[in-house]
Parts: sequence; C-alpha cells; structure tokens
Amino acid sequence: MHLVVYLPLLAPVPAALGARPLAERVEPRLATWLLACGALALAVLSCAALGVLAVAGLVRLPLAALVGGWSATLVRAGDPVSTVEAVLAGLVLTAAAATGARLLWRRARALAAAALEAACLPGPDRLVVLDHPVPDAYALPGLPGRIVVSTAMLDVLDEADREALLAHERAHLACHHYAFVAAVHLAVAVNPLLRPAATAVAYTVERWADERAAAACGNRRQVARAVGKAALATAHTPSATSIRTDVMGFLGRGRRRDPLASAGPVPRRVAALLAEPRLHLQLFNIPLLPLGAAAALIGTSALCAFAAAHELHAILERAGLG
Repeated sequence: MHLVVYLPLLAPVPAALGARPLAERVEPRLATWLLACGALALAVLSCAALGVLAVAGLVRLPLAALVGGWSATLVRAGDPVSTVEAVLAGLVLTAAAATGARLLWRRARALAAAALEAACLPGPDRLVVLDHPVPDAYALPGLPGRIVVSTAMLDVLDEADREALLAHERAHLACHHYAFVAAVHLAVAVNPLLRPAATAVAYTVERWADERAAAACGNRRQVARAVGKAALATAHTPSATSIRTDVMGFLGRGRRRDPLASAGPVPRRVAALLAEPRLHLQLFNIPLLPLGAAAALIGTSALCAFAAAHELHAILERAGLG
C-alpha cells in the first residue's frame, strides 16, 4: 500500500503534460469531454488516495481502535504508512475539500447571477445588442441564455462575419460549455496539478464552438476570418467588465486571461479552421490513442486507489481477529 497509494497522486502529472497535445490534435468536442471528465476523475481518485493515507493514520489511534474493535498495536505493526504521512495527507485532503466547496459555492452564485442578468436584459429576443464602445461578444447562460454583442463589435464585422459570431455564441449555449469549464475548474481546485487541463478546456470549448459555427455557416474560412477580425478589433482594448468566469466569449476571454494567450490561442484557432481535419487511428470514427491513454491512466489510478483501500481493510480485519 505504501507505494501503490501514491500513484493516484502522481497520475495528474502525465495528464497535465498531455493536455495541450490532446487539445490540439483531437476533435474539439471529444477533447473537451476527455479533458473535463478525465480531470474530474483524477481529482476524485487523488482525494481517495489521500483519504486512505489519512484513515491509515487515524485507525492507529487508541480511541479509533476502541470504537472499531481492533488492536491499535497490530495496526501499527502492519501499516507501513507513517504518522507524518497520514497527518500531511489529512491536511492536504482537508484543504482540497475546502477549496472545492468554496469554488462550487462561488460558481453556483456566479451562474445564478448570470441567469438573473440574462433574464433582466432588455428585449424578448435571445440576441441583445448593447451600445458600448468596446468590441465584445459573449453568451450568458440562463433560462433561456442570452447572447450579448456590443455595437462596437458589430461595426467591425460584415453581415457574414456577424452570422459566424452569432453561430459561435449559440454553440456555447447549446453545448453548455460553461458546465465543462466549471467541471475542470473544480478538478483544479481539488488538485492544482491539473491546471493545464483547465487551460486546454478553455481552448477546446472555443474550438468546439468554432466548428459548430463553421457547420452552421457552411464556410470554415468565414468563421476563421470572423475570429481574426474580432481579435484585431479587441487587440488594444480592455476586456468588458461585465464578462465573468461563467460567461463564454467569442474570443474565449474571462476575468482570468487564458495562460496560453501569449502562445497565440486565436491564431491556433484560425489555423485549425483553415487546415484540413487531422487523421487519427480510428475505429468507427473514434480516435483510439487518446481514448486508450485516458482509459489506461484513469483505470490504473482507480485500481491503485482500490488496492490501497483493500489492503488497509485487510490490515484492520487482521487486527480485529488478533
């Protein structure tokens, strides 16, 4: 158990290293699902491993042995986890749980505020045009969601570009991209090693919306041109203060800027729209390598966490019989 229990804690490292390549090379919808679900699974499994370590230290306490009906001496003799390891694991697990709960509360409040703002925007239509000098466009989740575009943004786009922009924002609402972003942010709050996955998901949801817009408009180059023109229009203007982390924008901006912004996420999106779709090793249109790698990583982590928990249970059973 001493070595196996640490593998789920290290699994986010290769996941973080592979996040950007996966985001670049896999179809955006599948990449988003893999990154978000994989990050959540690895965060949960790392917490499970920390829980096993913490419980391994807790069960050797005399009071726990008295309540559980086992011998604390036998537990200490058979348990390879040191007290220091158990205490550190308990502290880290407590911090992870507190951070995750805090993020859940803040995200729930932000989504509620976005839904309220969407309901209070003027007009009955889903599209809301605001008279504002800053070029901007974003989608507000709600019942129903609203698409907000500034007059300055409309001024720099022609009719075809506006169609692409609106199709992009409709895709954000229809595919519930804010939920994927929230899920991966929760995983990062629990395990900060997964931060590159959040950066990758911020990119893949924009790529997903780009592809949906291209399908709706029937012209990938048109969507690429709209993305480029919007980026140029906002290159020297600050982000609108109304954009929050629960809002999906045409340029993928939020209160926190994308850490990959210096690497050029907008040019990468434009290049992806102009390039031919990549070919992968596939079976029934499903790329095998990314799915296999994700399944192997998550499966190994789950197996290790289960094996550590099973070994701890066996130690307690032997201590109880003794």
